[in-house]
Amino acid sequence: MQLSQEQMVKLLKGNYTFSLWSMSMLITRLKGVYASDASFSSLEKCTGEMNAFVNKFRTIMGNDYVILQKL
Repeated sequence: MQLSQEQMVKLLKGNYTFSLWSMSMLITRLKGVYASDASFSSLEKCTGEMNAFVNKFRTIMGNDYVILQKL
């Protein structure tokens, strides 16, 4: 699964609760990055980082993966 930039904006601007602690920490950090620089390049970087995380840890994400699919 690859998140699109539109899905990433929903994730960064939304208020979702995730059970995987490391994912919550990543999203919190990415929200800060995007809040300080909402440019296209910043969004691309955030999307790439989130997609790399999801591809690496999708087997242990459980319900968090389902939330991302519904974005």
